[in-house]
Parts: sequence; C-alpha cells; structure tokens
Amino acid sequence: MYCLNLKSADPYFNLAVDEYLLKQRDEDFLVISVNNSSVVTGKHQVAHREINTRFAYENSIPLIRRISGGGTVYHDAGNLNFSFILNSAEGKQIDFRKYTLPVIAFLDSLGVKAQLEGRNDLKVNGLKISGNAEHVFRNRVLHHGTLLFRADLSVLGAILRKDTSAYTTRAVSSNPSPVGNLGSMIQQAGIYGINDFRSEMIQWFFNNLPEMQEFDLNETETKTIGSLALAKYRTWEWNYAYGPEYQFVNKFTALGKESFCLLNVKDGIITECKAGGSDRFIKIAGNLAGCRHMPEDLLSFFREENLDMTEIDVFDFF
Repeated sequence: MYCLNLKSADPYFNLAVDEYLLKQRDEDFLVISVNNSSVVTGKHQVAHREINTRFAYENSIPLIRRISGGGTVYHDAGNLNFSFILNSAEGKQIDFRKYTLPVIAFLDSLGVKAQLEGRNDLKVNGLKISGNAEHVFRNRVLHHGTLLFRADLSVLGAILRKDTSAYTTRAVSSNPSPVGNLGSMIQQAGIYGINDFRSEMIQWFFNNLPEMQEFDLNETETKTIGSLALAKYRTWEWNYAYGPEYQFVNKFTALGKESFCLLNVKDGIITECKAGGSDRFIKIAGNLAGCRHMPEDLLSFFREENLDMTEIDVFDFF
C-alpha cells in the first residue's frame, strides 16, 4: 500500500485525486489531506436541500459533489480527511466496518474509544467525529471519511440545513447527528494541532502496515488531476445540476404582500414556477422556467424584470 500525504488544501483538486487514483491506478492507496473550508455533498443528493444556501454564499464557502454516496459533510482546516483506495473481490467492496477498523484502532492508540454506529458514522460517547462514504469502480473501492479534530463546529452547524421540509425529492438525505471534536478528547501529550494529529495518524499506519510506502504524484499526474478538477469538480453541472429532480415550496413577503412560490427543478433548471401574491409578482415569477436554480441567476432575472428584489430576498427561493 502507498501513502499519499497531500500538501494541497484545494478541495476540488483533492476530490479529483481520489477519483484519479481509483480509476487510473491499480495499486492500493491511503490518502491523507486537509481541505480549505467547503461543503462536500453526496453523489445522489440535492445540493440546496443539504446546505444553508444563504450562509454558504455570504461566507464564500463552496459546495462540491463527490463521487461517493452518503450525506453532506463540512470540511475546514480543523478536519482531517482519509481515503482508502483498494482492490477488492467483486461483491465484497462495500464494507464500512472493514475500512473503519484501522481508523478505530488508530484512535484507540490515542485513548479515544470510537465505535461505528449506524451504517457509516464513527462516534465517541454519542458524538459523531467521522462521516464515511464509499464508491465502487470495477474491482476497486474508494472509502473516504472525515475526522473532526478542531473543526469550527459553529460554522458546521450553520451551513448544514436543519429544516428540509421545503424540499420534496427522492434524493438521498443526510442524517444529522450531534458532533464533537477529537482535539478535546485526546489526552496524549504532543498532539495539539491538526498537523500533529495528521503526523500521528500517518506514523501509526507506517508502524502497523509494514508494506506501507511513501508516494507522491508526478508532474503529469498532477496536471491530469488538475484538469479533472477543472472539467468536473469546479462545474455547476456536477455540483448543482447533477442529481434527482426536486420541488421547492416557500411562503414569504414580496412587493409588500404575502406570497408563495412552488418551483419544480430538473437538472438544476427551473422547469415550472407557480406563484401567489400580487398580480405583478405572479406574472413575473411565472416566467422563471428555464432559469438555473441559483441565487445569482434568480437575482439577475428579477432585476431584468425591474422587480424590487434584494440580494437577501432572493434566498426566499432556496
């Protein structure tokens, strides 16, 4: 097995690394990384249903879709990411217990008793400290997860949407749980910051897997992965348009009158809008079909229609 200790903190690039190593290499890998502040949603989720869209926009926190299923997680400089990319016998690739056991053993070496609860969460005393997801490609499996060390839990709590009742869809939903940081649970001296924790984890794997070898991407691979990040992980088509269709319903005040809107959205595009309120609002909102369901697109549309809609008001549609 090879260990890739990624220096990149770019979440777009780092997610592309997972896909590249899964599909273009045939060796086993452990990848360790820390990402800049971002929200990473599951492959089969509706992006706007999973996040507080207004908070994400106002704080310039990007949403990125990964190739694995499961729920939405928050990444920042206080969260450590790990990925196992392995060859596996057909029909036996999906196994959350198998791939989380070494992580549980590592945490145990630090005096932290973690357990796999539900299908894909690691918890300590009922607090979620790790979310995990998997994706199968031919005879290979990608298992990746998070380890909250000193993540900003206030941002995590604010950016993940709690009330999803405005959205109706067959998409996979997240399963919110109370969370905790490992940084306050680890008593071992010398582990104070994320880099200490990162080094400790890497050293544990080298100590316990004698076949482990260091690995780094060459220049050609780095360019190929960068191209994949640009062509896929940085696109609206992948991050927002991909996924099941959905319906959004909300009530709010528009043009000084109680109003409502019902949006049907497919492939990220509003296919139908039913509205209630003033005659002018009903007429204008009814023309939203064909518009991308994105704040900047709706704001541009309403301004072109000379509708008095502020940058804050537009989030009533999310």
